[in-house]
Amino acid sequence: MKRLIFLTLIFIGIVVNSTLSSIFIENSIEPVQLSLKSFKSMDQLESFILSKIELASRYFFPLGLGGFNILTCRVAEKSTFNLNVPSYSKTNVQVEGIGEADIVKTDGEYLYFVRGRNEICIVKAYPPEEANVKSTFTLSGTVIGLYVYGDLLIVIGQETLFILFQRETNSNKNVIEWRTYIKIFDVQDKANPKIWRDISLKGWYINSRMIDNYLYLVASTPAILPLRTDGEKFKVVTPEIYVDNALQPIRPNEIYYSNISDIFTQYTIVMALNVADENSFPNFKAILTGPASCIYMSYENLYVSMSNWSENGTVTVIHKIRIHGDEIHPAASGKVPGRVLNQFSMDEYKGFFRIATTTGHVARSLAEATSSNHIYILNGNLEMVGKIENLAPGERIYAARFMGARCYLVTFRKVDPLFVIDLSNPEKPKLLGRLKIPGFSDYIHPYDGSHIIGIGKETVEAEKGDFAWYQGVKIALFDVSNPENPKLLAKYIIGDRGTDSPILRDHHALLFSKEKNLLALPILLAKIDPNKYPSGVPPYVQGEYVWQGLYVFNINGTAITFRGRITHLKDRGDIMKSGCCFNSQYAVKRAIYIGNVLYTISDRLVKANDLQTLREITTVIIAN
Repeated sequence: MKRLIFLTLIFIGIVVNSTLSSIFIENSIEPVQLSLKSFKSMDQLESFILSKIELASRYFFPLGLGGFNILTCRVAEKSTFNLNVPSYSKTNVQVEGIGEADIVKTDGEYLYFVRGRNEICIVKAYPPEEANVKSTFTLSGTVIGLYVYGDLLIVIGQETLFILFQRETNSNKNVIEWRTYIKIFDVQDKANPKIWRDISLKGWYINSRMIDNYLYLVASTPAILPLRTDGEKFKVVTPEIYVDNALQPIRPNEIYYSNISDIFTQYTIVMALNVADENSFPNFKAILTGPASCIYMSYENLYVSMSNWSENGTVTVIHKIRIHGDEIHPAASGKVPGRVLNQFSMDEYKGFFRIATTTGHVARSLAEATSSNHIYILNGNLEMVGKIENLAPGERIYAARFMGARCYLVTFRKVDPLFVIDLSNPEKPKLLGRLKIPGFSDYIHPYDGSHIIGIGKETVEAEKGDFAWYQGVKIALFDVSNPENPKLLAKYIIGDRGTDSPILRDHHALLFSKEKNLLALPILLAKIDPNKYPSGVPPYVQGEYVWQGLYVFNINGTAITFRGRITHLKDRGDIMKSGCCFNSQYAVKRAIYIGNVLYTISDRLVKANDLQTLREITTVIIAN
């Protein structure tokens, strides 16, 4: 049996609104001149941080008030190396072939999923006639996501602990410590998973990616702790990483900083690990920064972004790290005006980095709004070479998607402008076309080279004021074959005002297959009884929850056709008791397919249905 080495990070959280400086990890294969320096001693590190603390304290909140857990930013699943399993769906990701952690995974035969807050469940799923629960086990804290690689289950989680912190006043005070862990389990025996590695670091998880057998993880941990309750004095600390309960300290000469930032209150840890090599050791380095917020990764580079809020506006700092296997090397640092929405606001294409940002703020009144939206193109050294600025003044970005030489951008205030932007010449990007329709998209998904899918909300413009009332969930199909004249080909609106779907916040919840003409998403359905409003339903009226489950559609290049829906709710009891906050163990969270079987997963059930007819085949009950 293979043995395996992996890394989890445990780290203590401090909320800091500042800039993440730069990321340095060892000398590059091809040395790049950066404004990055390492410290020679602990005294030098402490002196540097404390000299900057007056500025940093403006953004510093006392320990225990909160922290970052940003998951804003196709897992390289290897089935179980079983060539006999049928085709199966993968996690919906930004870059094909680069894995992202999610709460449900499959290898084509088994389901691995997070149940509740921190229970892992392994279910034999295929063939459906043999479906049964193989094992469940509980971990500490909250499980954030999973990866599957062969017979290895990689679990990323986070927990908060109350610890006793001795202040200079000799008074004891409980404060919160955030810890992020990564645990790797051998699941060759599905009924008896065995933990192989347990690696952790004090702090909070930013995000992760996986390419084949290499896992990449980004985390933040504090560089300072308050010594007095008034926050005037601080203690400088260094990151503490534990590999299988053995402390692996990061020495001052392994900690770097950059002059690109003014604030140095946290460390950013970048880690790479070969999960398939029993003798591998996680490669990691620390950079003195502010808080990271979002990541984007290509096959060659990892980009980490962070925003700096100041009196002069918001600036996003980007750090580029070259990756190759378990090697991580610094490449460049740069910055652009504004703030990013999420990971889809960033992209790399033919050696250029593209980023969409919003500056200013959206006010209730258009006359008071200062927001504007921009696209910036940076070269390999993260130097700006092209830009389009001041798109849709008074609005903000709701969705962005870079696809090859184009960018599709959705902004919103009262109507939905879909912008089509040509980036084929990085030095001279240009706006090709736009389409204004009611509603907006929170997520844009590629269909093919001529069509895109938008998922968001339908809206009704307010009669008074510069805003619109959100209505039901909308799925829209756009024809962008003529980029100067994009067209809405088809749309489907689900429910009334109040209808919701996790896809609006988490792209992993979407099940899509162009080959199967399949699109499916979990829906919490809200409906309004029109009989209560004989003069017409006002657009601001909220519907009542009446159903939850999976909506299934056929989608092609011309139409969106509703096929049916699947629920795990036996009756309306959970819905009727939910009020304005629906929460049920029978709520469908994800859907996947294996062969010609569609599986829906909730905390209490795994249901198998025929993918073509949606006829129920079998149900597996997950006991409490």
